[in-house]
Amino acid sequence: MFSRKKKIDEKLDSLTEVLEKSNLKQLSLMLGDKKQIFWRNFLVGIARGIGTAIGFTILGTIVIYSLQYVVKLNIPVIGKYISEIVQIVQENERKK
Repeated sequence: MFSRKKKIDEKLDSLTEVLEKSNLKQLSLMLGDKKQIFWRNFLVGIARGIGTAIGFTILGTIVIYSLQYVVKLNIPVIGKYISEIVQIVQENERKK
């Protein structure tokens, strides 16, 4: 009986320690403040949007440089296909 109580006490102590490390008190205080939740979510949304824009810019740049490199290699099938796409784009720009 005594060992069972000791095991329960040890488990309660470890559970208490985990809850203290997880900052549950700060989380509950934050959930109560609607203004803080709004501003935090607003700033997170702006940061995600900026990060997405930067990521697509970098990825697009890498793709464009890679395609230019493929055209310079003058691979018969791929190079011809890409050069046709470039010509179509240039013709559309002239029409404007």
